[in-house]
Amino acid sequence: MVRSAAPARLGAVLLGPVLLGAVLLGSCGGGPEPVATVTGGDDDGMHGAVLTEPYVVPDVALTDTSGAAYSLTRDTRKPLTLVFFGYTHCPDICQMVMANLASAMTRLDESQRAQVDVVLVTTDPARDDAAVLRDYLDRYDPSFIGLTGDLAAITRLGDALGVYIARGAKLPSGGYEVDHGTPVVAIDGEDRSPIVWTQGTSAADLAEDVSVLLADQEDS
Repeated sequence: MVRSAAPARLGAVLLGPVLLGAVLLGSCGGGPEPVATVTGGDDDGMHGAVLTEPYVVPDVALTDTSGAAYSLTRDTRKPLTLVFFGYTHCPDICQMVMANLASAMTRLDESQRAQVDVVLVTTDPARDDAAVLRDYLDRYDPSFIGLTGDLAAITRLGDALGVYIARGAKLPSGGYEVDHGTPVVAIDGEDRSPIVWTQGTSAADLAEDVSVLLADQEDS
């Protein structure tokens, strides 16, 4: 299994590309999913789906849990940022993914951990203000970054990263679900996303891929 391709070149690996929609990315709430073009098979040696055409991260202004402006292009200075779109009222998938991210970070050594940021972008800014997000993230890892902002801006960011976002069905309790895609999206130092992971990727597999990506950046 080849593990030597630097992240900037991962998108150029063409191993029988296939089109995967909901099977690849999943959906919290059952909404439709965009189709991502990824490599087919395991010859790239990665557990995540390597994009043949990396997503380009737009400069979208959001707000972090301290109230400061935050952009995934201007404010992500570490070699690797892992981004998940979800919301604190999510009853199932979001909790599972956040727990896997927290566990994956504990599997990295100290020097690796210092090179990675984990970011949750809320898909429900009407309920997820800064205080709610901070309390939610602290249950997983106090270093995790939470972002909120205008829903239109969040949706535009999600669209650029292949993540569907929409308000879902009203619940009997009076609340509502939020339909959204459930991949974990990697952003590298060039503000591109060369790889995504499905909601079911284990913490061990995620940590292994992150270690490979960090090593490749050091070698490039």
